[in-house]
Amino acid sequence: MSLTDRLAAASRTRSDAPSSAPSDTASAPAPGNTPAKTTEPTEANKRRAAARTASDPYKDLKRVVHARLVSTLGPTLYDAHMTQSDLEQQVRLALQTTLAEVDMPMSSADKSRISQEIADDILGYGPLEPLLRDSDLSEVMVNTFEDIYVERSGKLVKVDAAFADEAHLRRTIDKIVSKIGRRVDETSPMVDARLPDGSRVNAIIPPLALDGSKLTIRKFSEDPYTVEDLIAFGTLSRASADLLEACVRGRLNVLVSGGTGAGKTTTLNVLSSFIPTDERIVTIEDAAELRLVQDHVLRLESRPPNIEGKGAVTIRDLVKNSLRMRPDRVVVGEIRDAAALDMLQAMNTGHDGSISTLHANTPRDALSRLETMVLMAGMDLPVRAIREQVASAVDLIIQQTRLKDGTRRITAITEIVGMEGEIITTQDVFLFDYAAGVDEQGKFKGDLVSTGLRPRFLERLADHGVHLNPAVFTVGATR
Repeated sequence: MSLTDRLAAASRTRSDAPSSAPSDTASAPAPGNTPAKTTEPTEANKRRAAARTASDPYKDLKRVVHARLVSTLGPTLYDAHMTQSDLEQQVRLALQTTLAEVDMPMSSADKSRISQEIADDILGYGPLEPLLRDSDLSEVMVNTFEDIYVERSGKLVKVDAAFADEAHLRRTIDKIVSKIGRRVDETSPMVDARLPDGSRVNAIIPPLALDGSKLTIRKFSEDPYTVEDLIAFGTLSRASADLLEACVRGRLNVLVSGGTGAGKTTTLNVLSSFIPTDERIVTIEDAAELRLVQDHVLRLESRPPNIEGKGAVTIRDLVKNSLRMRPDRVVVGEIRDAAALDMLQAMNTGHDGSISTLHANTPRDALSRLETMVLMAGMDLPVRAIREQVASAVDLIIQQTRLKDGTRRITAITEIVGMEGEIITTQDVFLFDYAAGVDEQGKFKGDLVSTGLRPRFLERLADHGVHLNPAVFTVGATR
């Protein structure tokens, strides 16, 4: 039977089949994975599906070519000894041969587009591939298989890309998480993973996700941002950058605080780049995102429990273990639980110069949340003792905020001064100038400016041979 006849037969089969039949017949779910549950299509979903079919007259062709290509290549697709470039070459050659046999008129542009879409599905992550290749996007959000948003320049934008159906989305999620030894199914319906380029991935599937599987990918630049990039973006000023570099070189303990998507990890990466190259650095993360340029870096990553609920290794376990690895610096991607107690103890017992992030809206909120997380350790510690530990351990809090115009800015650099009674005292060294207002496009015109207060840790920096130009602390200084 010719490929054209097979296309016609496939089309008749779908039109005659009951509506509950699965719509994606190109390939079956990966062995060992539970088939995805299909949600009852609403009238709106049916209209959108019909519109996509009308806008893509080659949908049936792509299904049949995809199935034939998978059948032809077979085990070659999973050959561990074959390099990625060799696999791509074989797939594209087979794809050209298969498309050449198609007795269907199409332009060269259509043939090139179809070839690229099928190659993306086999070699990569299907409709997500063009989005992942777009360096202007910082986040990709799949709400349903047919509803995809991206973040561009800090704003959410809906894109035309879509998966064929829920099963297609589930296969893509399985492909992503299986590469790092994770799984997602009905017994473990949430997963954090990462792409080969370090981009962070979160997936949640039914029954927890009521309207179908959700996939969120936070992209990271292939070339990590430097401090000069952040200054160019307006995230911080030259004067504040000089201060932060001195604080890291002078071995102060620093916390980066902010909300989700505020840019904490990017700032943490830049701060880590200031660490001298002759120091031994241990990084601890849930999903490895940091990319330090130093030679002596030991990267640790937590592990979720296995299918029996055993074998979990938490951030707290890794923090404890890192202290036995003779680190000069401990860099924790994010503190979110009882690991806060072990991190504070590390900062107070000779492991100064440590850096970490946490979620909070203001520097004062960061202190309160740190106190709460210490209490999560289950130790019956008096509040005053916890606050004394925090005041002694943490030297500086950097507050990062994602503003309404979509930009990510450092809005406060706050020094922890000490204790007055039972209250931790602080002073702001740099603050974002909200009073500057916004321009015609709604962009904030303010900068991160000095408050004129000289931090008390300058003497400690001098003890480490780090000296700052006093002009950094001139009132309103940005340069």
